[in-house]
Amino acid sequence: MTALVGGVERIAVLRANALGDFLLAVPALEALKRAYPGAHLTLLGMPWHAAFLAGRPGPVDDVVALPPISGVSTAEPGHAAPDKLCERLRRRRFDLAVQIHGGGRYSNPFVRGLDARVTAGMRAPGAERLDRWVPYTDYHHETLRFLQVAALVGGVAGELEPRLALTAADRAEATELLGEPPPGLVAVHPGARDPRRRWPVERFAEVADRLGRPVVVTGTREEEDLVLGVLEAMRRPAVAVVGALGIGGLAALYERCDLLVSNDTGPRHLAAAVGTPTVGVYWCGNLINAGPLSRTRHRPLISWTTACPQCGASGVDPAAERCPHDRSWVCDVSVEMVMEQAEDLLAGPTGDDTDD
Repeated sequence: MTALVGGVERIAVLRANALGDFLLAVPALEALKRAYPGAHLTLLGMPWHAAFLAGRPGPVDDVVALPPISGVSTAEPGHAAPDKLCERLRRRRFDLAVQIHGGGRYSNPFVRGLDARVTAGMRAPGAERLDRWVPYTDYHHETLRFLQVAALVGGVAGELEPRLALTAADRAEATELLGEPPPGLVAVHPGARDPRRRWPVERFAEVADRLGRPVVVTGTREEEDLVLGVLEAMRRPAVAVVGALGIGGLAALYERCDLLVSNDTGPRHLAAAVGTPTVGVYWCGNLINAGPLSRTRHRPLISWTTACPQCGASGVDPAAERCPHDRSWVCDVSVEMVMEQAEDLLAGPTGDDTDD
């Protein structure tokens, strides 16, 4: 661990992306807050961060929602950081600016432009140096990567799995939509942003049927067809929740579930962060970077497919160009594999399927 930076009152942390990405960074944010308990920690994030984290207990004190900035808050080219934004951030006079956003090609110049007393973060080959940095390499778990960055400035790791505080408003939102959930409720989430990470809806349906419990199938508005596909393939009735809850409300719903069966996606991280056991279907490379770090309550099932099932293009070379095909890469995970882990988790830590 590197020495603490003296006199730190204001910290900026860049992490401007999606839900799962944020949750993977929570242990590092907590490590920074533990090292500098009196400092004000500002997350340089997205508009959804600002809405979700407002008033929520945790390591983030406030959020600056960034506009589209190429390589920082959007993948689209042609969006420079607005001069007024940069000036406004410099006026905050950050003592410490931390980059846990990527390899640094675009993010390191942005962080250096904050004019903080000390900068720290990750650096891929060819990226600008920060004052303190660790190499950015492929196939490295994101949470551990970010904790290494926090350690550069004295951050001390606590829990490795992220935890999320729920509010009364979160629970009220879920209750208003669904009422009191039935005992033994299981959630199924068949969506994922990348189609290659999606397990077939028919397999989710078979698992949901065989568990023999009340089931809720969750998804975003963009995933409605996947949710309906699970319901149509099921033999038993289930409840669909499609884009009807905010992130906090969805977290509160998962908190009331005995289990979530999901693809590798933000909602799996969300359920885990509120203490719900999860069974996740993972492509092997994604498991290395973003899978659960413990196995007591979280069971990833691993697909070892390493080439596109349609054209044979390699999926394990990070420098290779992505082929245009979107066929699932996780079909070699069987229903029986998922059922074995789901039933084990539902039986409880003693192997006794009782409430006590």
